[in-house]
Amino acid sequence: MRHQRLLSLTALLLCAPALASTAPASAAPQSTTPATPTTRGPLRILLTNDDGYDAPGIRTAFARLTAAGHDVTIVAPLTNQSGTGTKVLSGPSVTVRHPEPKVWAVDGTPGDSVAFGLAEVFAGHAPDLVVSGTNFGPNVAGLATHSGTVGGAVAAVENGVPAIALSTGGLSVPDPVTTVNAMGPTLDFAVKLIDRLRSRARSGPLLPQGVGLNVNHPVVGADGKGRAAGVSATFQDPQTLLEPDFTDAGDGTWKVAFKVALRPAARGGDVEAVSAGRIAVSPMNADWNTGPVDRALASALVAGLRP
Repeated sequence: MRHQRLLSLTALLLCAPALASTAPASAAPQSTTPATPTTRGPLRILLTNDDGYDAPGIRTAFARLTAAGHDVTIVAPLTNQSGTGTKVLSGPSVTVRHPEPKVWAVDGTPGDSVAFGLAEVFAGHAPDLVVSGTNFGPNVAGLATHSGTVGGAVAAVENGVPAIALSTGGLSVPDPVTTVNAMGPTLDFAVKLIDRLRSRARSGPLLPQGVGLNVNHPVVGADGKGRAAGVSATFQDPQTLLEPDFTDAGDGTWKVAFKVALRPAARGGDVEAVSAGRIAVSPMNADWNTGPVDRALASALVAGLRP
């Protein structure tokens, strides 16, 4: 099944010792074709997010990836677009600002930002990689399905550009100080992961066609600056995590609240890894295909049916 193939890919990426050092010493535009990466020289990276172009996570990512020698350009939403998933605008126009060199702010979703970046900012010469994040808070289990951070990466993958979604956070309500602090270790790991992709790519693409990576880094330590316990190749846990609660206000409106409703983690899933203080790296694709077994089930289901 495709799920197994994708997970095997991530396991292969993580099996060598280069990433093991992350553990503590103890304890839609037209399709584009990315430039062929090399093992030397900087990668051209389009950096986006869903928290907004000036959020701490994307600025930390810009600084760390630039310091690692990459050529980074921010093309991200003008305002916070958390929870927008893969949404793209369908209006006749979009406002775009260019407030500083290497920074573009698009008044739309992460998908809109990536679309504008590929079509205009990187016109004719697609980036080697799209990095989305790092997000404030986790994008595991059902959260990933509706995440604008993941949506930005999906927009890249469906246009033929390799992509990594980065998120920082545990499974409780994110604490501002510790989560921002944990963005440092998140980007330390991201730099190592990108180096791994480069070294394995040789003269080929950074990732197989149509495949992206959803990376979730836990918050470790009282100050959030601790190192993760290790790295796990995972899949998206099928649970939803958030449970909505609606209260009738009596005037035709309903007040909406959410609570974390954590069920037992699926073995090998992203929730299990993050709960154990490990970095979860989940492969993903940009479509909803579930594999040949489920297609066979659907075929049996519709057999004999007529309009």
